[in-house]
Amino acid sequence: MNNSATVDFENDNQENNSRAKKVAMTLAIFALIYGILLSVGMIGSGFKLASGGKEGAKAIFNFASNPIMGLILGTFATALVQSSSTVTSVIVSLVATGGLSVSMAVPMIMGANIGTTVTNTIVSMGHVNEKDDFGRAFSAATIHDFFNLCAVIIFLPLEMMFGIFEKMSAAITGMMNFSLTTNVKDFNFIKPITKPVIGGTEGFFTSLGMGSTAVGVLMAIAGVVLIFLSIFYMGKILKKLMVGKAQDIFHKTIGKGPITGISSGAACTVLVQSSSTTTSLIVPMAGNGLLSLKEVYPFTLGANIGTCITALMVALTISGTGAEAALQIAIVHLLFNVLSVVVIYGIPALRNIPLKGSERLAGVAQEKKYLAIAYIMLVFFGLPGLCYGISKWVS
Repeated sequence: MNNSATVDFENDNQENNSRAKKVAMTLAIFALIYGILLSVGMIGSGFKLASGGKEGAKAIFNFASNPIMGLILGTFATALVQSSSTVTSVIVSLVATGGLSVSMAVPMIMGANIGTTVTNTIVSMGHVNEKDDFGRAFSAATIHDFFNLCAVIIFLPLEMMFGIFEKMSAAITGMMNFSLTTNVKDFNFIKPITKPVIGGTEGFFTSLGMGSTAVGVLMAIAGVVLIFLSIFYMGKILKKLMVGKAQDIFHKTIGKGPITGISSGAACTVLVQSSSTTTSLIVPMAGNGLLSLKEVYPFTLGANIGTCITALMVALTISGTGAEAALQIAIVHLLFNVLSVVVIYGIPALRNIPLKGSERLAGVAQEKKYLAIAYIMLVFFGLPGLCYGISKWVS
C-alpha cells in the first residue's frame, strides 16, 4: 500500500510539473508573439521616420507618370514605409483631394500589394541558422511575393487596356451610400499594446540628440534584432509545445482546407489591420514545420483580402466631393485582391506557379544564404529605387 501510494504521489507530481511547464511555455509563446508584433511595429515606425512617412510616400507618388511607374512607386513606397495600410490610406486621401486620378491610383494599389511582402521575407531570415527551417520559412514568405507578382502580371495589362477595376469599382460605388462615417482606429487592438514601447524607444533615441533619420534606422535595426531573438526562442518552445492535441487544434483552425485558411487569414488581418503582421506570425510556424507551404498559401491569400479593410475604413471617413472617388479606389483594392484569389488560386495551373516559384527560390537561398538578402534588397528596394531615381533625374 505504501509503495502504491508513493508511486501515485510521484505520478501526481510529474503530472503537475508537466502542466506547469506547459503553462509556462504557453505564456512564453504569448510573450514572444508580442515580441514579433512589437518588432514589426518598430521596423515599420523606423522606416517611416527614415523615409518621411506619409509625406515621403506622397512625394514619391508625385513622379508617377504612367501605370508602370505607378506600380513601381507603389512597391517602393510600401517597402520604405513597411505598411501597405499606410500607403493605401495615402492613396485614398490623394484621390479624395484630387491630387491623384483613380486610373493612376490603380497600379499604385497593385504595387503596394507587392511591397508589403518584404516584412515577412525579413522575418524568415530569423531561421537562417537552421538550413531546413530557413528553407521552409523562406518559401512560406516568398509565396506571397510570387502570388502578388502573378496577380499584377495578369491584371495590370487588363487594367491598362480595358480599365476593368476602374469601371467595376465605379459601378459598385454608384450603387452604394458612401455617406457613412467611422473611425479606423476603433478596429485596431494591436497598436495600443505596442505603441507605448515603440514610442518609448523612439523617445529614448531622440533624447540622445539624434535626427529622425538616425532614429528611424536604429529602430529598424532594433526591430530586426528582436525578430531574430523572438523567432529563435519561439522555435525552440514550439517544437516542444506543439505536439499531440495542440498541433491538431492548430491544423484545424488554419490548415483544415483552403476556405478555412483564407477565412482565417482574412479575419486575423481585419483584427490587426496589417497583412505584414499576420503573415509575419505565420512564417515562423512554417519554418518550424508546424504548417506546410500548402497550408500557409491560402492563409496568405486571406491576409491579402483582410488588409483591404483599412483603405475602406479610411474612405468611409471622407466626406464632400472627394468621398465617392476615395471609396472607389478602396473598392479597387478589394476587387483586385478578391479576383486575384479567385483566378489564380481557382485555376490549378496558375495555383501551382507561386508554390513552385517559392520552393525553387528557397532551395537556392538554402545553399547560398547571401542570395536571400540580395533578393530582398534588389526586388523591394534596388529596382524600384533605381526606377524612381531615374524618373526623378529625368524630370
